[in-house]
Amino acid sequence: MERKIIHVDMDAFYAAVEQRDNPKLRGKPVIVGGKAQSRGVVSTASYEARKYGVYSAMPLIEAYRRCPQGIFIAPDHKKYSKVSYEIMEIFNHYTPLVEALSLDEAFLDVTGSQKLFGDCEKIAQEIKNRIKLELDLTASIGIAPNKFLAKLASDLEKPDGLVVINPEDIKKKIWPLSVKKLWGIGGKSAQKLLELNIKTIGQLAQTNPSVLTKILGSWGREVHLLANGIDHRPVVPEREAHSIGHETTFSEDIINKDFLTRVLLDLAQDVGWRLRRAGLKGKTITLKMRYHDFKTITRSHTLTEEINGDDLIYKEAVKLLNTNFSGEKSLRLIGITVSGLVKEDQIQRQFSLFTEKEDKSEELYQALDKINSKYGRKTVTRARLIKKENKKNTTF
Repeated sequence: MERKIIHVDMDAFYAAVEQRDNPKLRGKPVIVGGKAQSRGVVSTASYEARKYGVYSAMPLIEAYRRCPQGIFIAPDHKKYSKVSYEIMEIFNHYTPLVEALSLDEAFLDVTGSQKLFGDCEKIAQEIKNRIKLELDLTASIGIAPNKFLAKLASDLEKPDGLVVINPEDIKKKIWPLSVKKLWGIGGKSAQKLLELNIKTIGQLAQTNPSVLTKILGSWGREVHLLANGIDHRPVVPEREAHSIGHETTFSEDIINKDFLTRVLLDLAQDVGWRLRRAGLKGKTITLKMRYHDFKTITRSHTLTEEINGDDLIYKEAVKLLNTNFSGEKSLRLIGITVSGLVKEDQIQRQFSLFTEKEDKSEELYQALDKINSKYGRKTVTRARLIKKENKKNTTF
């Protein structure tokens, strides 16, 4: 039986939730990420804001320059997580094979669900209808025999789209698309391919893999398989977390270290928030960097004690960046992961001269998390992490 994979991608998720909960925001350019002109980055922009060239991971200062009339909102991860849970509950009604990629995106393997719920298109339409009826949100869905094609399909008719790609459709629907539509092909890689007159996925699919390897490195052979619609990766249901991390892919390759450290601050705060929400701490901090040529490296440091504080995660990540990023090659992705996780209540604390300081730090985070949960993420931040933060934010 041919596999049937559904990829569901919520439309401008964070911004859509804010517009849903506040009707005054509907039809307006909403930019979720923080205060206008602060040193953070955009988490999500509504489609109204995207018309002005605002996109995820863009510095908020640049977003304000492009869209000064935009409505800037601090992320409320507690609210988004609750909505995400409701979305995943809908998915799990149709199949246990749900692989969540983030709060707003997931793969579903519905191969074995069709006898019970009807064909995959019927299942996909029911999912869209339920998301709209029960949550007042829209989703774009792609259906295909593998994960790569399903994810590509979900992006073809956003927002609120539903696209089916069958094996016989690859040459007609996929090959005419720009190589930039391929997962992993950024601006610089696309330029290298363009220099060889490889403009479309179809042209790439018909290029000798050895040629692509010379251009893209080891990634070249995988890109060639994807361009031909070949992807054997299974849908892997969520398991108990062994690590918690966040990463971001830039729309343009980045070489500015000051900007990268600001992104690390955002990532560290998100990872710390998730760890504390889950009642977890971890010892190992890992920095992930993917260069413009797709070479990906990870560098880790293991501490003597478990942590879940934003500032400690951030400091370790910056140390790893300073040690391993020379600035000679630009980055297209950066991420932070904390692993070696244990439940906070399972940690046997040893007496040390710093015990009182640690207690006060944990009390501070509890207070900050409570405020941020009530009024929006990053409403209160710490001055020692942000040297020149916008003065409209509350700092410590």
